[in-house]
Amino acid sequence: RSIVLPDESGDVMLPSVVNYTEAGAPLVGVRALALAAQHPADTLMSVKRFMGRGSKDASNDARRSHYRLAEGDEGLVRFVTSSGALSPVEVSADILRVLRQRAGGEIDGAVITVPAYFDEAQRQATKDAATLAGLRVLRLLNEPTAAAVAYGLDNAEQGVIAVYDLGGGTFDISILRLHKGV
Repeated sequence: RSIVLPDESGDVMLPSVVNYTEAGAPLVGVRALALAAQHPADTLMSVKRFMGRGSKDASNDARRSHYRLAEGDEGLVRFVTSSGALSPVEVSADILRVLRQRAGGEIDGAVITVPAYFDEAQRQATKDAATLAGLRVLRLLNEPTAAAVAYGLDNAEQGVIAVYDLGGGTFDISILRLHKGV
């Protein structure tokens, strides 16, 4: 059974936004989003599209945004902020840490969703972010497949099911053929 994890205010949504204006612990979520207009270069959002990508590959996306990029040792994307240069993996880990804190207690493992179009480098970067956040990844699921599982379609006897994911700028579809719960 799925349980949504609220924050201390009872909010269940966590915007994937991180602000690195101040040294020390970054601000994540709504508080970071509130600083986006004042500190655009230090407020990172939508970093998922940079996961597992090289600097040259991501430079077009960066030019269309307010991000300042620095080239890392292996040519991977790194964002320049007031708190230093950070990779998308590090930014994602900061978001996952907040979710881990919301769960409280000991966490045996995590199932993390990724866009259906993620290649192996992007999937590995997601696993790295989870490890950095102190989570053991049990499995990565494509987002449309995860939606099907969350709504209980995995318990259906049989049939062909189409699951559409109308995410932020994507239109993914997964076709599931279910037979006796498999």
